[in-house]
Amino acid sequence: MRKVTVVGAGMVGSTVAMRIAESGLADVALIDIQGDLARGKALDISQALPLAGSSSSVEGGEDYRLAEGSEVVVVTAGFPRQPGMSRADLMGRNAEVVRKVVESAAAAAPESVIIMVTNPLDEMSYLAWRVTGWDRHRVMGMAGLLDGSRLAFLAAREVGAHPAQVQPTVLGSHGEAMLPLPRFTTVAGVPLDQLLPPRKVQELCERTREGGAEIVSLLKTGSAYYAPSACAARMVEAVLRDEEYLVTASVLLDGEYGLKGVFMGVPVVLGAGGWKRVVELPLNGEELRALEECARLIGGRMEELDGWLARS
Repeated sequence: MRKVTVVGAGMVGSTVAMRIAESGLADVALIDIQGDLARGKALDISQALPLAGSSSSVEGGEDYRLAEGSEVVVVTAGFPRQPGMSRADLMGRNAEVVRKVVESAAAAAPESVIIMVTNPLDEMSYLAWRVTGWDRHRVMGMAGLLDGSRLAFLAAREVGAHPAQVQPTVLGSHGEAMLPLPRFTTVAGVPLDQLLPPRKVQELCERTREGGAEIVSLLKTGSAYYAPSACAARMVEAVLRDEEYLVTASVLLDGEYGLKGVFMGVPVVLGAGGWKRVVELPLNGEELRALEECARLIGGRMEELDGWLARS
């Protein structure tokens, strides 16, 4: 059977591992600096698999040799976001964690695709790409699928539609510079901005931007994990099945949308070997300016990471 590694046995990582194993899609290696935590969760997941009818195996531990042979590595390791903390605040804390994790995972699974989940998402995806030096198509961040799923839920509830009828589009940063696009978000084929008044559309966009923070404030400790894990597992499935799946992901742009050298969320086609191409939407002037401003903000933080890498 094919193999996927999940690094980080916290709530997001262990739930990603559970979803993949229960689907029977692949064997799973769950790696964490706390080896017994990973072993315990792997054992717990394994004991649920007979009920799911899955023949996947799940191994846990701290040794990166468990990752050998993996086609996809999902990185969730790092410090979680706390109430009042921005994703940018996390960058300094998680940069060292991500660098060590990615170096070890890349050495054990040199032919794999990396899907980053650790926040701040765009910056940590850039760091993973810098550390590996891999082709840009093999490193991506899971963000737009999650942001879009949040927008789809909110929009469906507002208009009284089934969530599956909503096709959301959210570009830009996984954070304050997130760019929900009502003009490209449809409900049963009808653009969202034609179904709701501008004020209501703006409210949905703002709540989408604050979706993660809203959950953090309610949980008090920790952050969202059910929806993030579902999105990461869905991206893994698209890669392993070579689905040509259209999804928004944080990737390194090289001229697309007139931007270069920055990781940010754009629509990509996902399949074997990673993401295959960027899909460029016909953005209007206002939308393009917002995307450029997002790129400027993320680019500044990437420069900070470049300086940190040079000093360390």
